[in-house]
Amino acid sequence: MSRSDGKERKLFSHIRPKSAIAEAFRTLRTNISFSSSSGLNRTILVTSPGPEDGKSTVTSNLGVVIAQAESRVLIVDCDLRKPVMHKYFDLDNRVGLTNLLVQDLALDEAVNATGVEGLHVITSGPIPPNPSELLGSAKMAEILARVSAEYDVALLDAPPVIAVTDAALLAPMADSVLLVLKSGSSRIEMARAARDQLQKANAKSIGVVLNEARMHGDGNYYYYYGAKDAPSEEKQAAEP
Repeated sequence: MSRSDGKERKLFSHIRPKSAIAEAFRTLRTNISFSSSSGLNRTILVTSPGPEDGKSTVTSNLGVVIAQAESRVLIVDCDLRKPVMHKYFDLDNRVGLTNLLVQDLALDEAVNATGVEGLHVITSGPIPPNPSELLGSAKMAEILARVSAEYDVALLDAPPVIAVTDAALLAPMADSVLLVLKSGSSRIEMARAARDQLQKANAKSIGVVLNEARMHGDGNYYYYYGAKDAPSEEKQAAEP
């Protein structure tokens, strides 16, 4: 078996493009495209309150469906602590974001093609001793400016908000933030704490994705709340 077999099963939008889950991601894509007052969501940070909420699954599948809409998409694995994007797409991880941050490399030296037309990935690269320092640096902002100039959409897969400061450091560099909550698992107190940290970090726009919500007996769905102040008690009540 390929080392990516387990992760590939989570690339629903690519493996099963006609499934209900893939359709839910296409709806998420549409909602995001209309959620910004400026009409532009070029750089989107994807994070979660804690681990195992499904943020990387959301990032990878969202990248697939945006690319399927004939956009040039780049996923950047900004989780320099527990990276997984190289596993999702079965990529070599010897050269990636860390190398761009500490070496004088051209962007395309770290960009990998995937099996999806229009979708590329920058893996994390070697795990550094100082992830927060690197992600909050001027060099990181410079890299994202280069990415924005070359791609229609960049998706930044960041570590969970509560555990470390990495996502809060990246949030001001992004056009919007997606906070991924796992239905029946993410505690509303943690979700609010994550939202508050992102707002204090001057995140421009915060939307919430409810992951693994079962609706009408049709399996796992992903639901998007495009609200700056989400989650609220009303949104909590929407969970199954």
